[in-house]
Amino acid sequence: MCVTSNTAGAHAVDELCESATALYATALREGRVARSDLVAAPCLVRRALVHPDPNDDRWMLPLPAPAALTRLLIPFAREVSDHLSDAAALLDTLLPFASLAPPPSDPTITVIHGNDRIMDSLREASRAARSEVLTAQPGGNRMVTNLRAGLENAQAVIEAGGRLRHLYQHPVRYSRRFAAYLDHLGPEHLEVRTMEQAIDRLIVFDRETAYLPAAPGTESALVIRHPALVRYLVHTYEVLWARATPYDDPLPTTDAPVTAVQHSIARLLAAGHVDDDIARRMGISVRTCRSHIARLTQTLGATSRTHLGALLIGSGIVEDEPGGL
Repeated sequence: MCVTSNTAGAHAVDELCESATALYATALREGRVARSDLVAAPCLVRRALVHPDPNDDRWMLPLPAPAALTRLLIPFAREVSDHLSDAAALLDTLLPFASLAPPPSDPTITVIHGNDRIMDSLREASRAARSEVLTAQPGGNRMVTNLRAGLENAQAVIEAGGRLRHLYQHPVRYSRRFAAYLDHLGPEHLEVRTMEQAIDRLIVFDRETAYLPAAPGTESALVIRHPALVRYLVHTYEVLWARATPYDDPLPTTDAPVTAVQHSIARLLAAGHVDDDIARRMGISVRTCRSHIARLTQTLGATSRTHLGALLIGSGIVEDEPGGL
């Protein structure tokens, strides 16, 4: 039986007991489970893994595991996204004051100015890497120059016996330039995953050296060699990686007739974000963003932006939360 106290055999509120997992497996196999059986496993109901059968009150119907996993992971993904946004805000606030202080004496944190110097430093780090390079990039496209430099750096890592992991946002799946980049590198050396929320640039070499933007744009970078800071950045990367979707896997779908990218845009719309902000978070152009919004409007038959917000919630594409349209 499910218990949440500190007695022997107890489990945390967010865990499923053995009775619950057994009943859930039975419900998935048979398509339903008797309501009376859930007395011994109330955590199934609490986690909304089953819901009433509209045709027979004696039975409960299971929520498919992929849909349940997507719904249960949303709060965690939002929490990570909020932390990243807070970190970016701190950088934007405090970095302008760096020039007012004496030069830092800590050699484990340095600043590189100038795109050419940054590219040279990344090239040297790639040639020195021996085990693994982790990268996170915002957006869904790679400029031609970055693509060429990224390919050269990746090949240098692979030739030295290392491997790479790339983390992008979902729109990269539709980039021909990125597909061409993947064609040059074998899957045994490179793994790619994509995610919904916006992420800033991060590159970690051999879990020893990390590169971060020092300011908006590409003209300055922080090079971090402090072990504790690098460990923290790697941990953040692994959290995002675990919740991202492998590049070769289909994106999670919903019952509504919209794509995964449009589903992400719909959630941002319902949260009250304007087009420019949505485009930045999704890593796409404002024009492309508005094209997706137009398709959502047409699909749902909305007559105005306010009407669209109401239809998004009513259709189940997004949840009804405070701060929506």
